[in-house]
Amino acid sequence: MAWLYRPLHGIPPETMAIHHLTEADFGPETPVCTPGHLHAALAQGAPADILVAHNCEFERKFITKATTGTIPWICTWKVALHVWPDAPRHGNQVLRYWRGLVLDPALAMPPHRAGPDAWVTAHLLGELLKETSVEQMIAWTNAPRHMPVITFGMHKGSAWSALPLDYLQWMAQQATMDADAVWHAKQEIARRA
Repeated sequence: MAWLYRPLHGIPPETMAIHHLTEADFGPETPVCTPGHLHAALAQGAPADILVAHNCEFERKFITKATTGTIPWICTWKVALHVWPDAPRHGNQVLRYWRGLVLDPALAMPPHRAGPDAWVTAHLLGELLKETSVEQMIAWTNAPRHMPVITFGMHKGSAWSALPLDYLQWMAQQATMDADAVWHAKQEIARRA
């Protein structure tokens, strides 16, 4: 099922460029996306056991704990980082084609829309279930993302164990740096201690 809601704060051009929805796509009867509408949508049908998204961190900005309660999440992006570390990239559509998924275009297109992206994510979840358990996926979702190497800066591509200690210590003190990278830096500092 899919619903079209009017965004609370309009649509910036950068967002329009991703999913190609503009203000013209919303009529006066289109409801505004509110936590109440999201909760009602989630409550339709049988209660969910697990929620799945390709990037839970992004989705949780809109579908908050107030809406989902204690329902656990699976982040197929974080899980794919563990299960398929050799993928060329770990985006939803890249994994779709890398895994050779043949999907009905009527359901899988256009990309960057909730319904088609959910369809692709559901099929990726099916592939991931062949490799690991639901419990493991939930655990990986709740942990910092898997980063065997640093993904940025002058040490990009280096294993954490190869980074100079002073660089790791500097990273560990950065409040605005990617939280998962900071976590990995702190883990490496602790491992060396």
